[in-house]
Amino acid sequence: MAETKTNEVELGKCECCGFTEECTVAYIARVRERNEGRWICGLCSEAVKDEIMKSDRRIGSEEAMNRHMNFYNKFIALRPPVNPTEELISAVKQLMLRSLDTPRSSQVDLVGGYYDAGDNVKFGLPMAFTVTTLAWAAIAYHSQLQTAGELENVQSAIKWGTDYFLKASSKRNRLYVQVGDPVKDHQCWTRPENMKTPRTVLMIDQNNPGTEIAAETSAALAAASVVFRGTNRSYSRQLLNRAKLLFQFSKSHKGTYDGECPFYCSFSGYHDELLWAATWLYRATRRPTYMEFIQEEATTATVAEFSWDLKYAGAQILLSKFYFEGEKDLENFKQQADGGLLHLRDGANSQYVTGAAFLFSAYSDYLAKYKQTVSCGNKQFNSADLMAFAKQQMDYLLGKNPRGKSYMVGFGNKPPTQAHHRGASVPKMSPDKAVDCSMSFVYWYNTEKSNPNELTGAIVGGPDKYDNFEDRRSSSSMTEPTTYTNSLAVGVLAKLAKNHAPS
Repeated sequence: MAETKTNEVELGKCECCGFTEECTVAYIARVRERNEGRWICGLCSEAVKDEIMKSDRRIGSEEAMNRHMNFYNKFIALRPPVNPTEELISAVKQLMLRSLDTPRSSQVDLVGGYYDAGDNVKFGLPMAFTVTTLAWAAIAYHSQLQTAGELENVQSAIKWGTDYFLKASSKRNRLYVQVGDPVKDHQCWTRPENMKTPRTVLMIDQNNPGTEIAAETSAALAAASVVFRGTNRSYSRQLLNRAKLLFQFSKSHKGTYDGECPFYCSFSGYHDELLWAATWLYRATRRPTYMEFIQEEATTATVAEFSWDLKYAGAQILLSKFYFEGEKDLENFKQQADGGLLHLRDGANSQYVTGAAFLFSAYSDYLAKYKQTVSCGNKQFNSADLMAFAKQQMDYLLGKNPRGKSYMVGFGNKPPTQAHHRGASVPKMSPDKAVDCSMSFVYWYNTEKSNPNELTGAIVGGPDKYDNFEDRRSSSSMTEPTTYTNSLAVGVLAKLAKNHAPS
């Protein structure tokens, strides 16, 4: 997650000319290894621009991994109070909730969690999927993350999410699933510290079910329980017990929750989340009841994506591990691998790229461990074939593409400078300063200037199907980063950092 450098000067104080951020009109750039992490202002940044570019070309997957884990602090809704570290982006925390607008939840502590992307709203479904996939990465690539020095950071990022879910599900058959009014939020372009938009709270319960969110939150807690089993057994048990309760709630009170529409409508329904949650609960407990549910609810769905909305492919890959280990109950459900697409659809398309790369990476591990191959049509593929595809996808995002452009902020050649993200694009100001929402888009959204705060390590939406990319804040389908796009990249980057260097 966040880098801590004891030799950094005060953020915003230029080592070159001594100006502070209030004196500059351009972005604050960081001079990397050759200048020991010191900071320079925008007025001096051009002098070292070429040197930075040369340095970036030599950076491999491990550096990409380290910068990538920097990313999650930028979406934390409230920074943990212990061991605070200064970072480039000051918008990494939300003030403690000033008000909970619905009277019925006025006594509920919902501080924490993550924003989903470039706005200031906490959506339950994508947040839970982010935590589930981060946990999967921590389980599957434990040693690789440890070698890269990022294991504790990943675990901390997971725990920040699970702590929030424990609070949000503290009452039986009730789950708080959203904080903030997305319509009002989208009418104001401001930093989390300065937002005055309503902090509306939405929940699901027996009378207003939301199977997708309850099941995905169950999956997140079950997966995280495996992560912490070896280091914090009491916390692991707490997560697992809550996961079981949420799974039972999601099964007993079925219904699609549409309160997050039109922002996170579950187009695929809740069947995939139920299978996904049962798979993770089986992974965490090995109890037959969950395998029986999987057998009873199994489907032959053919899918071309793995995303916050559609989990079938993830469940299939995870179940393949149990099959290879000799789980006889899965004999009739052996799956063939899907090819995946580099460009599935416009609108944060990189989430499908990182999703496919992660699944292929995980599946390649299972094939290698159990000495298996997979058939697709009349062709046979082995572990190396699948990993080559995963590497190709990640190499593309990191700069090996027709435009020679990186789609990770602060990394590689010609990285994005106008990420569609409020905290990154709005300069630092006093938390008490009132923001005129009607003018906020004029001041900070429509400007052609680079973001004043670098969202280091964030993978943005990426190019269109013709490899075209517009580095403009207003081109949100290309420049907006999301937590779930980036959580899917953690595991495969960790594996590449240890075993492969991008060519």
